[in-house]
Amino acid sequence: MVTQSDAPLQPHQPHERYTARLRRLGVRVTPQRLFVLEALELTGGHMTAEEIMQWAARRYPALNLATVYRTLDLLVSVGLVAQTDLGSGATTYELVGDSPHHHLVCERCGQVIEMDETLLAGLRAAALRDYDFHARPRHLAIFGLCHECYAATESTTDHP
Repeated sequence: MVTQSDAPLQPHQPHERYTARLRRLGVRVTPQRLFVLEALELTGGHMTAEEIMQWAARRYPALNLATVYRTLDLLVSVGLVAQTDLGSGATTYELVGDSPHHHLVCERCGQVIEMDETLLAGLRAAALRDYDFHARPRHLAIFGLCHECYAATESTTDHP
């Protein structure tokens, strides 16, 4: 899903916000880390490591796939990037914003809908009450059927 920002092959300035965030987290700032973060930001996220590699390698040819994976592992471990499988069988990566966000994924058509974080308040309360567990979901995918696919399924099981 490499999108818009494929075109420019011009030199860029490292994104100051990412430099500051990496330093605050005690993570060394490298061109590879900045390129991975920039790829996720400029393309809207939900990219595979291979897609990130394609995007970033055009700007930083010395980058290789092993480095992209190591960089993603680090960025996930420090909480800057979320890793998930949205049902395609491939792990995708996305920047973590200031607040968590979650996805509803249609198992039939593949549509991905962003879900409001407040819908999980009851789940967090139940986890605490029933299991004494302090849940902090940051990036969750819930699978099911979107309205259109559910309606199509219902219409094929008409009752007499």
